[in-house]
Amino acid sequence: MEAAMSTSMTKARSTGAPGRSRAQDIDRHVGARMRERRIMLGLTQQQMAELIGVTYQQAHKYETGINRISAGRLYQISQALGVDISYFFEDVDPEKQAKPKQGEMMPQQRMLLELARNFAAIQNRKHQDAICNLARVLAHGEPEGPT
Repeated sequence: MEAAMSTSMTKARSTGAPGRSRAQDIDRHVGARMRERRIMLGLTQQQMAELIGVTYQQAHKYETGINRISAGRLYQISQALGVDISYFFEDVDPEKQAKPKQGEMMPQQRMLLELARNFAAIQNRKHQDAICNLARVLAHGEPEGPT
C-alpha cells in the first residue's frame, strides 16, 4: 500500500497535479516584479542578495520563480526595495499577460534594465534630476517644483 501511494505521489508531481514543486505562474510573477524593482533601483543581484541575507544563487532563483518566496522573506524583500508587499502582486492576471520563457525578459524589462544602466552611468546629478523630471512629466504631466 505504501509503495502504491509513493508511486501515485511521484506520478502526481510529474504530471503537474497539485503539490508539484515546479514554479507556478504567481511565483514567476512575484520574481519578475522583484527583478524589475531591483533593476529600477540600479542594484545588482549580488547587492540584492546581500540586502536580504541570501546567496546570489538564491536571489536568482527567487527572481526566476524557481524557488518560492516565504511570507517573511517577501516582507524582507519589500523593505529592502522600498515597496509595499502588494507591489509584487500588481497586474496579476495570467490570461491577459504574455508569458515569457524561463529566464527570458519581456521587452519592457529590457528597456528598464537599459534605462537603469544608462541612468546610473550619468555622472552629473543635475542631469539625473532633469531626466527624473522629464519622466514624471511624460507619465503624469506634473513637473516637480524648482530644484
